[in-house]
Amino acid sequence: MAVSGILAAIKITAGLMGHSAAVVADGLESTGDVFASGIVLLGLTLAAKPADWDHPYGHGRVETVTGLFVGFMLALAGLAISANALRLIRAGPAAAMLPPASFVVWPLIGSALAKGLLSSVKFHYGRKIRSAALVADAWNDSVDILSAMAALAAVSLTILAPHRFSSADHWGAFAVGLIVIFTGMRVTRDTTLQLMDTMPDRESMAHVRNAALTVPGVRGVEKCYARKTGLQYHVDLHLEVDPEITVRQSHEIATEVRIVIKETLPWVADVLVHVEPAP
Repeated sequence: MAVSGILAAIKITAGLMGHSAAVVADGLESTGDVFASGIVLLGLTLAAKPADWDHPYGHGRVETVTGLFVGFMLALAGLAISANALRLIRAGPAAAMLPPASFVVWPLIGSALAKGLLSSVKFHYGRKIRSAALVADAWNDSVDILSAMAALAAVSLTILAPHRFSSADHWGAFAVGLIVIFTGMRVTRDTTLQLMDTMPDRESMAHVRNAALTVPGVRGVEKCYARKTGLQYHVDLHLEVDPEITVRQSHEIATEVRIVIKETLPWVADVLVHVEPAP
């Protein structure tokens, strides 16, 4: 958050002093990063709360909702940036500013390098702990790299040939807005799929089935479902056992299956086992 805040302040200041709409737009996008990172931090903190009577599956969905909110925020910010850039483009010479100063390119280059490092770290840990909000924030930082490059290209054209590319700076701001919009739409789509209880990939589900089949007494796995509740998944399993064994024996097998899956697969929060007679 601190890094994003510093970068945003530098880019906005440089953009205003250097008369560059594209750099100001990129700085405003970075300002949104500060708020997004704060929301993500809050979501992760609330998601870590243990399960209680009202929330038997825990509070993990708060983290997913946080990612959805970040996606919406990105899309709206991009829309505002693009709309303002189009307004300046349509105004034509009336909205023309002085040619951008050459020093405005350095905050863009520094921002792209810093955000490249931040996004790599967030992607790594976000995917490792399966955090939709942290991955969304990583995409947010990745947008900064693309937007900085778009702004850099536009500003460079305006500086090199101000008469020929007098509106390139404004078009650069418009491109920044489009990049932010599409990224926000992608983040919103991914988190919405999680809220719709989309199953994990086939390989992950195969790991669940294979772990269950390692337990003595298990004849087969009929059904196996999983839904994400924050950072982990809750699994529903229909287990096939010998129809001639007692209820107590089948219960012990089911309990062992639950323990084995949770110990083998750290991304599984809990397992609900339903026992059925094998055919």
